[in-house]
Amino acid sequence: FSGLGQNAALGFITLKDWAQPPTAASSANAVAARAMGALSGVRDAFIYPLSPPPIPELGNATGFNLRLQDRAGMGHDALLAARNQLLGMAGKSKVIVGVRPDGLEDAPQLQVDIDRDKALALGVSFDAINTTISAALGSAYVNDFPNAGRLQRVVVQADAPARMQPDDLLRLNVPSSRGQSVPLSAFASTRWIKGAMQTIRYNGYPSMRIGGNAAPGFSTGDAMAEMERLVAQLPAGFGYEWTGLSREEKLAGSQSIILYNFAIL
Repeated sequence: FSGLGQNAALGFITLKDWAQPPTAASSANAVAARAMGALSGVRDAFIYPLSPPPIPELGNATGFNLRLQDRAGMGHDALLAARNQLLGMAGKSKVIVGVRPDGLEDAPQLQVDIDRDKALALGVSFDAINTTISAALGSAYVNDFPNAGRLQRVVVQADAPARMQPDDLLRLNVPSSRGQSVPLSAFASTRWIKGAMQTIRYNGYPSMRIGGNAAPGFSTGDAMAEMERLVAQLPAGFGYEWTGLSREEKLAGSQSIILYNFAIL
């Protein structure tokens, strides 16, 4: 639900058979709440036990679904800071519980800085650089060859021990327009940065996915109103939109009086 990555995982828990006498403590929401409390103490991971949405395909879990939007082009760092500020305020509210970011957090990335002037002076094109790095790290298809009555593919890629460290990347050779092999280190360098693992847009705006639930004794309408109040306290330039069941609830709310009158009629 949150995205794919080397440090992300998803599991499904099967509840006991309906034939066994159900209790309040054995409901899906109760199990998820107990698991949330127990797993929140894990230091090296963010673990969110969630119940499926009441209506399939409308969201990923029960509760509300909000999209925090950067409507003024403030940038990823400002959007991340606004999201963290919103989560901090939500954690102090008595109306909402389990407010969480729904997405992959920023992570270390290896950035390759290419000196374009040096590369052009050495006769190395950007296409050749891209092809070399892509083939070495992600593989490249060459052709097919017949083997025992079957066609098998020829795929080239750097061996695993030769693509594990940043220095391994700089030792790659790129063909130049003069027919020579130029090491990547002649015109490029590497450095570690922290960047976004995924970029989310909602209705054209850079966004952050946020989910949560109403606290015991409060309705989803109360929770949505509380989130709207908290978002209004963020710096100027940030807005929000509801999605999934929350959007449907918001749209249907203005029709309740009309529907009630039709029901009486």
